[in-house]
Amino acid sequence: MIYVTGDIHGDLGRLKNKAIARKLKKGDYLIVCGDLGFFWNDSREERKARKWLFKRKYTILFVDGTHDNLDMLSSFPQEDWCGGKARKISNNLFQLCRGYVFQIEGNYIFAAGGGESMDMEERDALGSWWEQELPSPQELSEARERLAQCRDVIDYVITHDCPAALLKNLRAESRFANVSHLNLFFDQVSRECRFKQWYFGCYHIDKKFPPHHTAVFQNVIPLGML
Repeated sequence: MIYVTGDIHGDLGRLKNKAIARKLKKGDYLIVCGDLGFFWNDSREERKARKWLFKRKYTILFVDGTHDNLDMLSSFPQEDWCGGKARKISNNLFQLCRGYVFQIEGNYIFAAGGGESMDMEERDALGSWWEQELPSPQELSEARERLAQCRDVIDYVITHDCPAALLKNLRAESRFANVSHLNLFFDQVSRECRFKQWYFGCYHIDKKFPPHHTAVFQNVIPLGML
């Protein structure tokens, strides 16, 4: 079975929760919608947490968010995986590369990480911001071509950020006023493609936006749940 959750930010608490631990069984998949967070500064605590992840009997998949060390992630090998490209961290932990369609348990899943940090100036000064956090125009063009190869019909979409059309419902503060070219690209995908449900994690809420979009954070929900 495939489950979806939101940003974890390097905190194992959610995965160690007894109710969630009982839910995730051998052979299952857990997809994290960005900001997995166990790849940040490679501290001793972080390495210990990753070892715990590597021992899970389920497979963890994630797209990159705005609080993942993109330089560190790029050091892992990229390989063909389930019809797309993924970075293999361990036998049960994979980063789904941006803009690919994956075939998992009979589902076609379009995954597109990336986003725009609102605190980029402060983080840049600290050396913890990466210019490549937003996909390049070429990455987005190639992603659109892959969707076209599927005749613009997929089952599910997994992203960190969301289509621009949803931002007015999500960004109450003026500091979140920016609309990135990624948000606009997601608008295009949302208009032109057919899909069952779109999951995104950037805004740290669990909320449905009928009929086809779901913001996820703390919840761990089965793929396809409305």
